[in-house]
Amino acid sequence: MSLQIRAATPADAPELAAWNMAMAWETERKRLESATLERGVRGVFEQPRRGFYLVAEHDGAAVGCLLVTYEWSDWRNGDFWWIQSVYVVPAARRVGAFRALYAEVARRAAAAGAVGLRLYVETENGRAQATYEGLGMQRCHYFMYEAPLAVPVL
Repeated sequence: MSLQIRAATPADAPELAAWNMAMAWETERKRLESATLERGVRGVFEQPRRGFYLVAEHDGAAVGCLLVTYEWSDWRNGDFWWIQSVYVVPAARRVGAFRALYAEVARRAAAAGAVGLRLYVETENGRAQATYEGLGMQRCHYFMYEAPLAVPVL
């Protein structure tokens, strides 16, 4: 499969939101609130400091995406780039779409002086874990904790 990777634009927002909705359902059986999700996707384009999306295309048709966000590391005096919101349409899975997206993130991160790449994965998602390990990523020794806060509805 011949793939091209490009930066997403605001015109991609509806598809990015739909893919996020599908990813949340497939990985966590979680239904996201569409208006909140749509505002969240648009928020990345409105404030580039939040990150950026990349889109994989095959023959001009978008087949996958991911979001990159940043985390400052005072220990390393640099940014980690977090890979999030990964989605590849079922017909394009296992043919290199994520590999191509990952390669572009790694290229951009190295050029920007990032100190590393990170992502999180569901503990039961063995296929994704094998993919990430196949790309040279290693499991960290950290557990992830969170404390959801009430978010005002806008």
